[in-house]
Amino acid sequence: MNKVVLVTGSAKGIGAAIIKELASCGYDCVINYHTSESEAYALNEEIKKYNIRSLVIKCDVSNEEEVDNMFNIIEAKLGGVDILINNAAVDIPNIFSHKKVEDFKLTLDVNLIGAFLTAKRAERHILDKKWGRIINISSTNGMNTYYPMGIEYDASKAALNSLTHNLAIEFAPYATVNAIAPGLINTENEIKDYDEEFMQMELDKILVRRIGEASEVAKLVKFLISDDASYINNTIIRIDGGQYNSI
Repeated sequence: MNKVVLVTGSAKGIGAAIIKELASCGYDCVINYHTSESEAYALNEEIKKYNIRSLVIKCDVSNEEEVDNMFNIIEAKLGGVDILINNAAVDIPNIFSHKKVEDFKLTLDVNLIGAFLTAKRAERHILDKKWGRIINISSTNGMNTYYPMGIEYDASKAALNSLTHNLAIEFAPYATVNAIAPGLINTENEIKDYDEEFMQMELDKILVRRIGEASEVAKLVKFLISDDASYINNTIIRIDGGQYNSI
């Protein structure tokens, strides 16, 4: 039986790239979306060529009842989640004086609480099987590359890194828990509002002098969930082309 992977927020961007990569390797895939319904079902059609089992499930990962229902569906139809990729995230950039408390809370609810809820719900299956993988998609913004217009996003990703370390202890020795921290990645949500001057400024901070691709993040995920990475645990791995903060 193929291992079952749930990728939250996987209708577009990095999440969709992860689904495509893992489906091509024979993993059974659960595509989770909240608002991007048409993209989620289009992705599901695309991966059918790999002859794997797949599901599309709408779920707000910040809602405990919806998360529980999503896992109930997966367990009933596919047996349970062996590999959890916490990718769902929101980013609401704005100048500091215009920041709203509700936007800060929403960002924490999705980016941090969502990862907590899915990991908590995945625990029973992973402990029963005595095997599992959890990968949290963090960001260099949660480490030492900061962007004040996204202050709540940065805070959520820093907290996600802390959550990763605690989950690694909680799930030991049966599951490895790691986080991946991408830098500037070529997705619609990442670069749609950047002008040419800003993009050049950011590229100048990247040692390889180019933007990353979602497929490159997906390949790192593929390695970390493989048996070849079974001794990599409790760590945050940057994938950013050697990005540094010049501020």
